[in-house]
Amino acid sequence: MPVLAFLGRRLAIFAISLVGASMLIFAVCSALPGEVAEIILGEGASQAQIEALTAELGLDRPPVVRYLEWVGGMLHGDFGVSYFTGQSVSGLMAPRIAVTLWLVLFALLLSVAVALPVGMLAAMKRRSWQGFAATAVAQLGMAVPAFWAAIVLVLVFAVGLRWLPANGYIPLTTDPVSWAAHLVLPVTSLAIVQSAVLVRYVRSAFIEVLSEDYYRTARAVGWRPFPALLRHGLRNAALSLVTVVGLQLASVLVGAIVIEQVFALPGLGSQLLSAVSQRDLMIVQGVVMFLAASVLLINFLVDLSYAWIDPRLRTEAER
Repeated sequence: MPVLAFLGRRLAIFAISLVGASMLIFAVCSALPGEVAEIILGEGASQAQIEALTAELGLDRPPVVRYLEWVGGMLHGDFGVSYFTGQSVSGLMAPRIAVTLWLVLFALLLSVAVALPVGMLAAMKRRSWQGFAATAVAQLGMAVPAFWAAIVLVLVFAVGLRWLPANGYIPLTTDPVSWAAHLVLPVTSLAIVQSAVLVRYVRSAFIEVLSEDYYRTARAVGWRPFPALLRHGLRNAALSLVTVVGLQLASVLVGAIVIEQVFALPGLGSQLLSAVSQRDLMIVQGVVMFLAASVLLINFLVDLSYAWIDPRLRTEAER
């Protein structure tokens, strides 16, 4: 029962955050200046035509009614209809979600795979040139904009060496090899900055582990430094690392929007920018709501993972 209460509290926080995010997104989109009908019809449209199209789109109804209708539709997977094309927003988003998810997932995995060993090295060798070099490289990586890293990688590996394609996207089901080749540069560009940020947190977390009694005991009984840190310190440092990775998801999603533009990837980021320029608010609302819900869901899963990583939290939940 206490565990169920813990889960119930986390679910309540997740639900309240989701509702709050939907209200904020709808309010901001509704408050944007300009009439959607006027943008669709152009400058030469008469006031009667604008009013007729506004009524046809349902934009003359009270905001509360439109909000409840939008939320009710999302509960059934319906994000509304595009003002410009008349197509389902869900149908327009579906093929692009996979592109963004692959980009974000692989970028996070690569970031963690790089940051973990480099951060551990920086912690263990913090008083030597190796640790100094690892920290300096991490600092440099944090200062490099993702789009600049993307341009450099394209110039080197696509234009210069011609090893990888410079832009575009091939679906996984069409050609798995080309699909992977088109993702290498975007994923690497996005992971460079994220791994640099994670290295700093990994280093700090493992420096704390190095001063703990259990690590010194492991070393006293014959464990070598790196295996002792990996075996006895990883789980203890995992709590803060999972938190940081969860928080970094928002940064990765924002970075993915830029990277998709650089590499001409048909993901949610490029769709969002296109919808903003056209003022297609239904697509804007749908994409932003999906991204916000993804971040909230990851944070919810991070909260649940705490109890699995740290037995003390499970004990507290059972009291």
